[in-house]
Amino acid sequence: MKVKIFADGADLANIKSLASNKYVRGFTTNPSLMRKAGVVDYQTFAKDVQNIINGRPVSFEVFSDDFEDMYRQAKIIAGWGANVYAKIPVTNTKGQSTVPLLKRLVADGVQTNVTALMTVAQVHEVVAVLGNGPAAYVSVFAGRIADTGCDPIPVMQDSVKILAPYPNLELIWASSREAYNIVQADLTGCHIITVTTDQLAKVDSFGKDLNEFSLDTVKTFYKDAQAAGFKL
Repeated sequence: MKVKIFADGADLANIKSLASNKYVRGFTTNPSLMRKAGVVDYQTFAKDVQNIINGRPVSFEVFSDDFEDMYRQAKIIAGWGANVYAKIPVTNTKGQSTVPLLKRLVADGVQTNVTALMTVAQVHEVVAVLGNGPAAYVSVFAGRIADTGCDPIPVMQDSVKILAPYPNLELIWASSREAYNIVQADLTGCHIITVTTDQLAKVDSFGKDLNEFSLDTVKTFYKDAQAAGFKL
């Protein structure tokens, strides 16, 4: 497969383990994942991650809701290394577009990862700004689109076409929900997919004989029932 796998998380132990995984080409995180992992010092966390991942691409997100402060934070984040992308949400919490902010960052040569996109219109708007700038990622939340009962594939296919004229841009299939999303992202032509540790662990099952997999599943049920000491 051509699609690149980026690990999504904020647990340093997991990141250290994944740094030696042959499938992992980069890393992403966000404030929600960092809070869940118990991160309290943003810069110390970022420094620890940088010391682990051996120069592979990594995205750290701004967390302000004020555009001027977002700009300040993005510039700090960009200074953490040539492999670092400043992650910028597509809007602030008021629904105001971050396009003016992105224009400033592009002019400054800051590598960005524009996140939380879910519509083709948003992709058009963002790519119009990023297209002639430095390297950047466009993260479309395919998993959250699917959570609404809508098929994300058409959105991702259209997004691939929108990014196609710009070799500096890469499309991320974000918020994946299952291992098969890796196959879907590859078939759709996405450049990158972000996956969790649990999803990544299932990649070794790709291509496994389904009859063998069925038998293994039966054996697991039997083993667990015996270990539990169930009686009828």
